[in-house]
Amino acid sequence: MITSHQKNIATFIHLSTFTRFIFPFGNFIAPIILWSLNKEKSDYIDHHGKQAINFQISILVYALIIGLITIPFFVFGLFSHFDFLNFNTFNNITINVTKPSPLLYIGGALGGLAVLGFILEMILILLASLKARDGIAYQYPLTINFIK
Repeated sequence: MITSHQKNIATFIHLSTFTRFIFPFGNFIAPIILWSLNKEKSDYIDHHGKQAINFQISILVYALIIGLITIPFFVFGLFSHFDFLNFNTFNNITINVTKPSPLLYIGGALGGLAVLGFILEMILILLASLKARDGIAYQYPLTINFIK
């Protein structure tokens, strides 16, 4: 039988990932501390703690992959047409903006994908918190199980 105290702890483990907005790496530190202090109390808390931590590590891996793919597109897109701003300061100031590279569009699309992933992450964390509050064992989608 899952008690309300166990449900609350599991809910707080998921919600503690929002501490990243207060201090760096709070989305890892806070859930790990809550989980490690309470994992022996029940299998329910242990499951939710592992899910929250695995999800945060998975999100970090996915963000690093998107970031590593995005950076070269922005760098090559910006510096392939270095003359996109042409200032003529002797007679008058003219600004000549040339056509941006397609690489810049691809990099922007990957940046948009990162923003979409962030929004999806917030929704999934709130959904997991609500499921934990209701006593349902929740599995985050696309999560790599680092902690088993």
